[in-house]
Amino acid sequence: MGEIVTRCYHPRMSRFTLIKNLDRPSLDPIQVKYCDSFLCRLRGYTFRHKIDRDEGLLLVHPRDGRLDTSIHMLGVWFDLSIVWINAGLVVVDKVLARRWRPAYFPQKPAKYILEIHAERWDDFRVGDQVWLKDA
Repeated sequence: MGEIVTRCYHPRMSRFTLIKNLDRPSLDPIQVKYCDSFLCRLRGYTFRHKIDRDEGLLLVHPRDGRLDTSIHMLGVWFDLSIVWINAGLVVVDKVLARRWRPAYFPQKPAKYILEIHAERWDDFRVGDQVWLKDA
């Protein structure tokens, strides 16, 4: 099992990825929007008023880092479960991000930031192995 990475160059073209927690096989994979452009990562869920329980974003950075993978919640009207994942596809940190907070940073370097509904908090734990696949 491995990561499949392709790039989405057209700004209106949406690409989706399945993410599965291999350490919790009873959970269904989550289909998330793949965001690897600066503007997609910057916008995230800013100015959205709600998301569905099964909705999510996967913010993708070129390499593992702490500063580059920080997030802000300014302009976000709801809480989110944030899961940081490194290039080895291991969960390195997670936080329940509260609406309108200025910044959250992972404890360890990460390449991916999974932003999902706050009710999905228990779906991932630090140390869990995940799997990504184009949807």
